[in-house]
Amino acid sequence: MEFLKIVGSGNDFVVIDNRKGIIRRREELAKKLCDRKMGIGADGLLLIENSKKADFKMRIFNPDGSEAEMCGNGLRCVFRFLKEKKITHKKSLMIETKAGILDGEIKKGRVKIRMRIIGKPHLNMKIPLEKENIEGHFINTGVPHIVIVVQNIEKVKVEQIGPEIRYHKIFQPEGTNVDWVEIVDERKIKMRTYERGVEGETLSCGTGAVASGIITHLLGYTRSPLSVLTSSGEILKIYFDENLSSVYLEGDTFLSFNGEWIGR
Repeated sequence: MEFLKIVGSGNDFVVIDNRKGIIRRREELAKKLCDRKMGIGADGLLLIENSKKADFKMRIFNPDGSEAEMCGNGLRCVFRFLKEKKITHKKSLMIETKAGILDGEIKKGRVKIRMRIIGKPHLNMKIPLEKENIEGHFINTGVPHIVIVVQNIEKVKVEQIGPEIRYHKIFQPEGTNVDWVEIVDERKIKMRTYERGVEGETLSCGTGAVASGIITHLLGYTRSPLSVLTSSGEILKIYFDENLSSVYLEGDTFLSFNGEWIGR
């Protein structure tokens, strides 16, 4: 089974063309491939499948086998895969996801995709934790995120606090991703993310970058276009209009390696 390992701003993915429907036990395969000891190692498995509504369909599976509705950096890596494998020569594409149909375009290694805000953001939520009460801001950018603004992002104990918020009863049954944001200025923020499904801190999160950008804008701290400095050191760009009807995520991608999974 051929695959490409593609990285989008620190998020790494195993990407496979499954348009012929060869892969059926997707959840089980995701657990094997994403395992960083016994498998290839990745933040997620991306499968490209046929769509009756768009050019292609993207399905994403987390390392724990759960299927995510959407992944911003993952979608950008799908665009890179389609270009690398010469599956299509279109520069602009429509991709079906569980969060809806999204469009985007690729220019060299950079990919810019349209994002979607689902429902209305919920600002100034009080979240009671075991040792403290914190204030967060909820938004769904294809997947749920709670955004927490902090003064010094380096001091946040992501692996300690993340699971408590991610599984908090307020966000059940789906749970939530957790983003901590430090405001640099009105055009730049820093971000760290605890991702559900991965169940740990990741070097980047596309939907989290959009969530952080929109929330900080709604709070009056930032404006478009906005640079988001991720834990990988790479910068994602967020664009949006005032009524949030057009929201875009842009960033670099690179091909790490290609290979063949022989199975076990």
